[in-house]
Amino acid sequence: MASTNDLKNGMVLNLDKELWSVVEFQHVKPGKGPAFVRTTLKHVLSGKVVDKTFNAGTKVETATVDKRTMQYLYADGDDFVFMDLDTFDQIHIPGATVADARNYLLPEANATVATHEGVVLYVELPTSVMLEVTYTEPGLQGDRSTGGTKPATVETGAEIQVPLFITTGEKVKVDTRDGRYLGRS
Repeated sequence: MASTNDLKNGMVLNLDKELWSVVEFQHVKPGKGPAFVRTTLKHVLSGKVVDKTFNAGTKVETATVDKRTMQYLYADGDDFVFMDLDTFDQIHIPGATVADARNYLLPEANATVATHEGVVLYVELPTSVMLEVTYTEPGLQGDRSTGGTKPATVETGAEIQVPLFITTGEKVKVDTRDGRYLGRS
């Protein structure tokens, strides 16, 4: 248990048996009436964001979320197998939990795996990864970086938009949050 006065960004709360992460909080002391805490909370599993107001000093239940760096090994059917880098234990994580991270996940890549009471909540990748373009339409003479974009398939099978001058076989830097092209190596 913690007081709403102790809230910090990133703290995970257990409200009505559901886990919510504190995205933002603000202590408000109006001229009239009691002080309160205005928060923006993100549901840990679904990603839904809500605004919630608490009276100052209200007790809220905190949840212990264990975040560990793990190495992705391979896909096993619909599951993804990760290895804990400290204990070398292997765990199977369902594809639904890995979600969109699967589009940017290469074997032997490190990722942060968050668990609560032994249940995997989510897999978080670094903000950007380097991926090789396995197929894209050839560029034409005169294609420049300020021009348009074209679809390209990267080595994980995901399709992203790249500038017209990118060719098959090049390594590109991709934002793992939204699949945006960030540059090339």
